Amino acid sequence: MSTVTARIFAELRGDRVIWAILVLLAIFSILAVYSSTGSLAYKKQGGNTEVFLIKHGVIMLGGLMLVYITHLLPHDRFRKWASIMLAIAAPLLIYTLFFGVNINEAKRWIMLPGIGVTLQTSAFAKIALIVYVAAAISGKQDYIKDFKSAFLPIIVPVLIICGLIAPADLSSAALLFLTCILMMFIGRVAIKYIFILMFWGVIVFAGLLLLGKEYPNVVRVTTWEKRFEEFMNDADGGYQVKQAKIAIANGGVIGLGPGNSRQRNYLPSPYSDFIYAIICEEYGVIGGILVIALYLLLFFRVVRLVTKSEKAFGAMVAMGLSISLIIQAFANIAVSIHLVPVTGVTLPFISMGGTSLLFTAFAFGIILSVSKYIESQVN
Repeated sequence: MSTVTARIFAELRGDRVIWAILVLLAIFSILAVYSSTGSLAYKKQGGNTEVFLIKHGVIMLGGLMLVYITHLLPHDRFRKWASIMLAIAAPLLIYTLFFGVNINEAKRWIMLPGIGVTLQTSAFAKIALIVYVAAAISGKQDYIKDFKSAFLPIIVPVLIICGLIAPADLSSAALLFLTCILMMFIGRVAIKYIFILMFWGVIVFAGLLLLGKEYPNVVRVTTWEKRFEEFMNDADGGYQVKQAKIAIANGGVIGLGPGNSRQRNYLPSPYSDFIYAIICEEYGVIGGILVIALYLLLFFRVVRLVTKSEKAFGAMVAMGLSISLIIQAFANIAVSIHLVPVTGVTLPFISMGGTSLLFTAFAFGIILSVSKYIESQVN
């Protein structure tokens, strides 16, 4: 082993397989984003695709640095920060609802004053809630079966945060809600309280539907209805899904090769929501299966880690974050093959993005921080 390689291994602590998964996802991201931003480059940069490659490369490098810095922190520190993170997330979501920047008919971002950079507040809120729920569950070492331990500390925050995300981004709210339900199940919360959460979730959703009829600019009910009707009534999917299917079919088994996508010029958002279709077109079924395998391998590595963990919080937060990443990944992939309505969620650590990619890196960093602790205990 060379000195450089030995130095890298010494610096990158924690599960080496998860580090490898992270690097492979980053490589897929750079290649796919560079290939899929051609039409966007002609619209905004006169055909200069290198601008988007450089921008995405800088963000990706920043993301990898964030993973490294975060994984050095003791994971118990995030438990101490859980309530503070949640207390910051809720006001940010409320501010976004009323004063957020409207992009693609949705207020999901706020403009950071002075630097002209947008921040997707729901990406931070998602991690804050998962960390908080993990801390709340792990704070009760026994089976959680009383109202005081389950309702106010867990159910109410989940309803508030998901309810604030849903008006502008229903799909992200639904995936986060499902993640919290799974965390409660894994964390030995009594089934009746899980059903109570589901019941109140339906009540909140119904309330949002009614609110959306009165305030369509705040709650995107019209968009929800349009996407659901399109999914139910059109066997081939809407325009976006049809183009995604064509891209996947073009790829065949081995793909058209890097940079040879045809559908990138017809598919809306080929660099974000439908980047999986571009990967399948250029790298074929083999590339598509490899991407799925990377996410599955991440989940199994985290499961392997938490079975060794003596710290309840570390196990819960690692499981919660990994479940969130896996659910989001498969939701994105399911849209491209018309298994679910169009959601607008990105492919974690592959789709082009700013804050979404950085907060995904933050999640990876927390998972690796947990694995670093477990590794030190085992050794």
